[in-house]
Amino acid sequence: MQVLGKNLRSRAKELGFSNAEVARRAGLSERRYGFYVTGDREPDLSTLLRICKVLATTPNVLLGFSEDGKEGSIRAALAERLRTASRALAEHDLQTLVIQAEALASHRGRSK
Repeated sequence: MQVLGKNLRSRAKELGFSNAEVARRAGLSERRYGFYVTGDREPDLSTLLRICKVLATTPNVLLGFSEDGKEGSIRAALAERLRTASRALAEHDLQTLVIQAEALASHRGRSK
């Protein structure tokens, strides 16, 4: 399970999450999640799926069966962080964020 641990650390880092944050969002204790990160234990399927949801990835990617989703670009990581953060926003706040993003994109488009 060393591959899983490595991929858990890597994906959390891409998203700017600490182990504690991933554990909290997945409904796990920090200690239990830490066992998965170090490779000392492996999660059951339902736990793996909860972790995947938090990390916005698939079991195949975390288990090393697929390279999908590993674009490695800063832009992709930032977009994923934005998507993940948006899940915690109320609808009104999300609407405000969309308006801000559209305004910024429009301004940048005119600046070129």
